[in-house]
Amino acid sequence: MTETILDAAPDLEFDLKGLPKVSLHDHLDGGLRPATIIELAEAVGHTLPSTDPVALGEWFRESADSGSLVRYLETFDHTIAVMQTKEGLYRVAKEFVEDLADDGVVYGEVRWAPEQHLQQGLSLDDVVEAVQAGLDAGVDAVAETGREIQVGQLITAMRHADRGQEIAELAVRHRYKGAVGFDIAGAEDGFLPARFKDAFTYLAQHNFPATIHAGEAAGLESIQSALVDGRALRLGHGVRIAEDVTVEFEDADDADVSDINADSDEVDDNIGLVTLGELASWVRDRGIALEICPSSNLQTGAIAGFGEGIESHPVDMLYQLGFNVTINTDNRLMSGVTLTDEFELLVETFDYDLDDLLELTLNAAEAAFLPLEEKEALVEYINEAYADLG
Repeated sequence: MTETILDAAPDLEFDLKGLPKVSLHDHLDGGLRPATIIELAEAVGHTLPSTDPVALGEWFRESADSGSLVRYLETFDHTIAVMQTKEGLYRVAKEFVEDLADDGVVYGEVRWAPEQHLQQGLSLDDVVEAVQAGLDAGVDAVAETGREIQVGQLITAMRHADRGQEIAELAVRHRYKGAVGFDIAGAEDGFLPARFKDAFTYLAQHNFPATIHAGEAAGLESIQSALVDGRALRLGHGVRIAEDVTVEFEDADDADVSDINADSDEVDDNIGLVTLGELASWVRDRGIALEICPSSNLQTGAIAGFGEGIESHPVDMLYQLGFNVTINTDNRLMSGVTLTDEFELLVETFDYDLDDLLELTLNAAEAAFLPLEEKEALVEYINEAYADLG
């Protein structure tokens, strides 16, 4: 874990939005502007639940807030429907970058599944190129405002389909044209990464990195398969690794995982002991990044086993125990959040300070699928920005 540069963080009396951020887990089809959906839907003849931007945004948030990943994923039928043309993909990608920059993101990885955007006759290469053109245009638009942002594509295969090898080859084919990594997404339960074992072997043979959705709708078996069969360097969500962490308290009635001291693995007030299982130890000790999305995890029921509210989210326990935690949004439209919002949520819920936000951001920067030199430059930029606040 990265050491922070501030001895004592000041009160958070500054604009969190202005802090430089790194976004590793953000879906292209989950980050559209409601007004854009309405315009694109009209152009392609797609019927929406509402044609009012405010009402449509509320519909997405309410529909996604069901506690079910399956129901959550159904909301994407509408966004994917308007992303079937080069023009639609270009616009969505361009605005996606602009919205990231407006939230203070300086490096972002954009994940999406090209196989879901072929309904109007485009090829896999066509859609990847259209998205890349939009991302490039977004970067240029941000530069015109005097700011900088860097983005890369995470080419994703759908778990329930049988195109893993084809999508892996697509990702490698575009590795020097915007693609920085590979992922599998969709219904996690019942579709282990082992399903795409040959595709992951192909990626490894071509030295192409993978981050895999695991430990969200499914538990430890999914994470194990992601690491073994998928050779994952990061875990998309990965929050259910907490199921392999046992906390024992002397006084269970007063127990609070926030009392955990990461240095001693003890609980200060209740003389408790924290025990990590073999899988949790492996993930923590090797610094495998967890792409945790707090609000989304609450919406989809990923943390239902730990409690009902955000205060029960194991993100703080994992962070205090030294896991390589990164903070992300997942789907900004469905969750109605920005990365700034997620940081504010952590500050309000777990009393995080500037040091904590810096460490979480540096974790993400160091886990980015970037060449070492670019990664070091990103880390230096973030450190300098935070130092200016000290």
